[in-house]
Amino acid sequence: MKKFVLIMLLLVSIGSSVSAQSKDEMAIRNAMNEQLNAWNSGNIDRFMTTYWQSDSLMFIGKSGVTYGWQKTLENYKKNYPDTAAMGKLDFNIIQVKRLSVLYFSVVGKWHLARSIGDVSGHFTLLFRKEKGKWVIIQDHSS
Repeated sequence: MKKFVLIMLLLVSIGSSVSAQSKDEMAIRNAMNEQLNAWNSGNIDRFMTTYWQSDSLMFIGKSGVTYGWQKTLENYKKNYPDTAAMGKLDFNIIQVKRLSVLYFSVVGKWHLARSIGDVSGHFTLLFRKEKGKWVIIQDHSS
Protein backbone atom coordinates (compact mmCIF):
# COMPACT_ATOMS: atom_id res chain seq x y z
CA MET A 1 0.00 0.00 0.00
CA LYS A 2 2.84 2.41 0.87
CA LYS A 3 4.47 1.72 -2.51
CA PHE A 4 1.21 2.48 -4.30
CA VAL A 5 0.81 5.81 -2.47
CA LEU A 6 4.42 6.77 -3.19
CA ILE A 7 4.05 5.93 -6.87
CA MET A 8 0.83 7.95 -7.09
CA LEU A 9 2.46 10.94 -5.39
CA LEU A 10 5.40 10.70 -7.78
CA LEU A 11 3.11 10.58 -10.82
CA VAL A 12 1.09 13.57 -9.59
CA SER A 13 4.34 15.48 -8.98
CA ILE A 14 5.68 14.67 -12.44
CA GLY A 15 2.36 15.59 -14.02
CA SER A 16 2.34 18.95 -12.22
CA SER A 17 5.80 19.89 -13.44
CA VAL A 18 5.06 18.82 -16.99
CA SER A 19 1.91 20.95 -17.10
CA ALA A 20 3.77 23.91 -15.54
CA GLN A 21 6.47 23.61 -18.19
CA SER A 22 3.87 23.38 -20.92
CA LYS A 23 2.06 26.42 -19.53
CA ASP A 24 5.30 28.46 -19.48
CA GLU A 25 6.30 27.32 -22.96
CA MET A 26 2.83 28.18 -24.24
CA ALA A 27 3.11 31.66 -22.68
CA ILE A 28 6.45 32.20 -24.46
CA ARG A 29 5.06 30.97 -27.79
CA ASN A 30 2.03 33.26 -27.32
CA ALA A 31 4.33 36.22 -26.60
CA MET A 32 6.23 35.49 -29.80
CA ASN A 33 2.96 35.23 -31.75
CA GLU A 34 1.97 38.61 -30.33
CA GLN A 35 5.30 39.98 -31.56
CA LEU A 36 4.63 38.52 -34.99
CA ASN A 37 1.18 40.12 -35.13
CA ALA A 38 2.51 43.47 -33.95
CA TRP A 39 5.32 43.48 -36.51
CA ASN A 40 3.05 42.45 -39.36
CA SER A 41 0.63 45.25 -38.49
CA GLY A 42 3.53 47.76 -38.62
CA ASN A 43 3.55 48.42 -34.86
CA ILE A 44 7.13 48.36 -33.54
CA ASP A 45 6.07 49.82 -30.17
CA ARG A 46 3.74 46.87 -29.58
CA PHE A 47 6.40 44.47 -30.92
CA MET A 48 8.76 45.76 -28.21
CA THR A 49 6.40 44.93 -25.32
CA THR A 50 7.83 41.39 -25.25
CA TYR A 51 11.29 42.81 -24.48
CA TRP A 52 12.44 43.55 -20.92
CA GLN A 53 12.05 47.28 -20.31
CA SER A 54 15.47 47.70 -18.73
CA ASP A 55 18.81 49.31 -19.47
CA SER A 56 20.22 45.79 -19.08
CA LEU A 57 18.36 44.36 -22.09
CA MET A 58 20.99 43.03 -24.51
CA PHE A 59 20.49 42.91 -28.28
CA ILE A 60 23.22 41.37 -30.43
CA GLY A 61 22.97 41.91 -34.17
CA LYS A 62 25.11 42.53 -37.23
CA SER A 63 26.23 45.90 -35.81
CA GLY A 64 27.34 44.46 -32.48
CA VAL A 65 25.88 44.67 -28.99
CA THR A 66 23.22 47.17 -27.97
CA TYR A 67 22.18 47.63 -24.35
CA GLY A 68 18.85 48.95 -23.19
CA TRP A 69 15.22 48.75 -24.18
CA GLN A 70 15.03 52.35 -25.41
CA LYS A 71 18.12 52.05 -27.60
CA THR A 72 16.83 48.76 -29.04
CA LEU A 73 13.50 50.45 -29.86
CA GLU A 74 15.31 53.37 -31.51
CA ASN A 75 17.42 50.98 -33.60
CA TYR A 76 14.35 49.06 -34.77
CA LYS A 77 12.65 52.31 -35.79
CA LYS A 78 15.79 53.54 -37.58
CA ASN A 79 16.36 50.28 -39.45
CA TYR A 80 12.67 49.68 -40.23
CA PRO A 81 11.24 53.18 -40.83
CA ASP A 82 8.12 52.05 -42.71
CA THR A 83 6.04 49.01 -43.56
CA ALA A 84 7.98 48.43 -46.80
CA ALA A 85 11.20 48.03 -44.79
CA MET A 86 9.40 45.96 -42.15
CA GLY A 87 7.77 43.60 -44.63
CA LYS A 88 5.95 40.57 -43.29
CA LEU A 89 7.69 38.60 -40.55
CA ASP A 90 7.60 34.85 -40.15
CA PHE A 91 9.29 32.68 -37.48
CA ASN A 92 10.29 29.06 -37.58
CA ILE A 93 10.96 28.00 -33.99
CA ILE A 94 13.61 25.28 -33.89
CA GLN A 95 13.83 24.76 -30.13
CA VAL A 96 12.22 26.01 -26.93
CA LYS A 97 14.20 24.81 -23.94
CA ARG A 98 13.65 25.38 -20.23
CA LEU A 99 16.92 26.34 -18.56
CA SER A 100 15.50 26.80 -15.06
CA VAL A 101 12.33 27.91 -13.31
CA LEU A 102 12.99 31.49 -14.44
CA TYR A 103 14.74 31.06 -17.82
CA PHE A 104 13.94 29.68 -21.27
CA SER A 105 16.04 29.64 -24.42
CA VAL A 106 14.38 29.90 -27.84
CA VAL A 107 16.26 29.22 -31.08
CA GLY A 108 14.74 29.79 -34.47
CA LYS A 109 14.80 31.26 -37.93
CA TRP A 110 13.22 34.54 -39.01
CA HIS A 111 12.23 35.71 -42.47
CA LEU A 112 11.03 39.09 -43.72
CA ALA A 113 9.14 39.01 -47.03
CA ARG A 114 9.58 42.52 -48.45
CA SER A 115 8.94 44.30 -51.74
CA ILE A 116 12.43 45.81 -51.37
CA GLY A 117 14.04 42.37 -51.03
CA ASP A 118 13.60 39.53 -48.59
CA VAL A 119 15.97 39.04 -45.66
CA SER A 120 16.30 36.19 -43.20
CA GLY A 121 18.48 34.83 -40.45
CA HIS A 122 18.53 33.02 -37.14
CA PHE A 123 17.90 34.07 -33.56
CA THR A 124 18.56 32.95 -30.01
CA LEU A 125 16.35 34.51 -27.37
CA LEU A 126 16.78 34.31 -23.63
CA PHE A 127 13.47 34.72 -21.80
CA ARG A 128 13.17 35.43 -18.09
CA LYS A 129 10.06 35.50 -15.97
CA GLU A 130 9.68 39.03 -14.58
CA LYS A 131 6.71 39.82 -12.32
CA GLY A 132 4.80 36.84 -13.69
CA LYS A 133 5.44 37.70 -17.36
CA TRP A 134 7.94 36.10 -19.76
CA VAL A 135 10.14 38.77 -21.35
CA ILE A 136 13.14 38.69 -23.66
CA ILE A 137 16.24 39.79 -21.77
CA GLN A 138 18.73 38.89 -24.51
CA ASP A 139 18.26 38.67 -28.28
CA HIS A 140 20.98 37.50 -30.65
CA SER A 141 19.65 37.87 -34.19
CA SER A 142 21.77 37.47 -37.29
